[in-house]
Formats: sequence, C-alpha cells, structure tokens
Amino acid sequence: MKTQKAVQTENGSIAIEKPESQFKQMWYALIQNKAAVAGMIIIIFLIFLAVFAKFIMPYDPNYADLAINKQAPSAAHWFGTDEQGRDIFSRVIDGTKISLSVGVTAVAFALSLGTIFGAVAGYKGGKIDTVIMRFMDIMLSIPDILLAITFMAALGRGIDKAVIAIGICSIPEYARIVRGSILSIKDSEYVQAAKVIGNNDMRIIFKHILPNVLSPMIVRATLGISTAVLNTAALGFLGLGVQPPAAEWGDMLGRARVFIFEAPYMLIFPGIAITITVLAFNLLGDGLRDAFDPKARK
Repeated sequence: MKTQKAVQTENGSIAIEKPESQFKQMWYALIQNKAAVAGMIIIIFLIFLAVFAKFIMPYDPNYADLAINKQAPSAAHWFGTDEQGRDIFSRVIDGTKISLSVGVTAVAFALSLGTIFGAVAGYKGGKIDTVIMRFMDIMLSIPDILLAITFMAALGRGIDKAVIAIGICSIPEYARIVRGSILSIKDSEYVQAAKVIGNNDMRIIFKHILPNVLSPMIVRATLGISTAVLNTAALGFLGLGVQPPAAEWGDMLGRARVFIFEAPYMLIFPGIAITITVLAFNLLGDGLRDAFDPKARK
C-alpha cells in the first residue's frame, strides 16, 4: 500500500508529499541497472534493423552470384559472401526479422496457453490440477530441442511450424509459474470477497488474480524470447527451420559449417548475431526481475 509523507515547506506549512508510483520505482530501478539498459538498447537496435531492413541492406539478401562466392570481407561486402555469392551482411540483417518474429510470436503463443492451463490448474485444484500438471511434467522431462524436432518432423518446415513447435515446448514453464503464483494468492481476502459478491470463476481468474501475477510472467517471457531465438537457430542449423532461400541465422550456420576452415567468416557473423541477441534478452530479463522485486529495489 502506498503511504503519504508529510513534509514541512519553507514557510512553515505542512504539505503532503505524494508517493512515487510502483511503475516509476520499477523504471528507476531498471534504468539504474547498466546491464539491463545495455540489453534494452541492443534490443531496440535489433527491432530497428528488423523494421527497416529493406532500407539498410546494401544488397538483395537472396540474390546469388556464383562469380563472387566465398569472398572474404571487403569494402564491397562487409561480412563477405557465402557459397552462392550472396551478401552475408544483408542476410544477417534480414535474419534479424525472422529470428525476432519467431521468438516473440512463439513466446506469445506459449504464454497464452500456459497462462490458461496454469490458471485453471491452480484455481480449480484437485484432479484437474493433477492431470494438467502431470502432463506438463512429462513435457518438461524432455529437452526442448528434442521436443521441437519431434514437432517439426510431424508438422514440416516453415516459420509458422517453427512458431508452433517452439511455442508448445515452452508452455509448461509458463503454466508452472502461473499455477504457483495463483496458489499463493487464491485464498487471499480480496479473492474471497470477489467470490462473495457473485463473480464467476473466469472473472475472478482473469480480472482479480492474473493481474497480480504479471511480474514473474513478464520476466519469464523476456528470458523465454532468448531461448526461442536459440531454438529457432538450432532448428535452422539442423535443416528443420525456415524454407530456403530465406535468411535465418541458424540455417546460415548449418550451411556454412562445411566451410569452417575455408571461409570461417561465414559462421562467425551469424554466430555473433545469435550471441548478441540472446545476451540482450537475458540482460533485460535479469534487470526486469530485479526491478520487479521490492527487496532488490531497496
């Protein structure tokens, strides 16, 4: 609860100082975290690249010219060219759009379904809770990438299939977070009061309970984007990701691995792009976790 503070002005009168809002406190705590600010700046820059890629790329990322294949980085081609003579710099920039879109969409998909399953399990309890959470435990017992490969093998290649596969693999994590948060507050006085005045279960869950568990969900979603980007790259590396000739960082790594000694730059630049993106979301996620924690803010 916010508390008001009485302060004495210069003329001797007493004034009530309004407390800072929770949002301002969290924002100040976030911007004081240099690592989180660095991650946020990188993410903004990546979003800028993804949105304005067609204006930034010096070449068509899919245009192949075998006469200039496997050229080392130069003034004409900053990151060099690949085995088909395509400009790697343009393809890395174009790949930003694919990696971010898959990561964000997959997390949104997983967060939506995970919230529903976790909310129902935590609020209802009993057999419903047991069935849902045991199924989630089974999914968690299988490594994400193996489960994603299984779904991709069944669904086929493509960005939309990758979103579904990666999203399904992430559902249990969000379901467990939401369930645990709901179990800790579902017997609170304000929830009991909402029941007494006649609110139905859906209204209680989505209006009175879920808004109070947003903090851990936002933090996990931010960190989950980095995991989704990694899984997207892993699927692309294995040849199960996007359809060629689309530029995707993992697919670029997979195609360039046979040239690791002949043209190592073909792997270095997509690898750096993956590393920077994952690092940025991890830094921001850690900063958000500290900002949402009142003890850490103090």
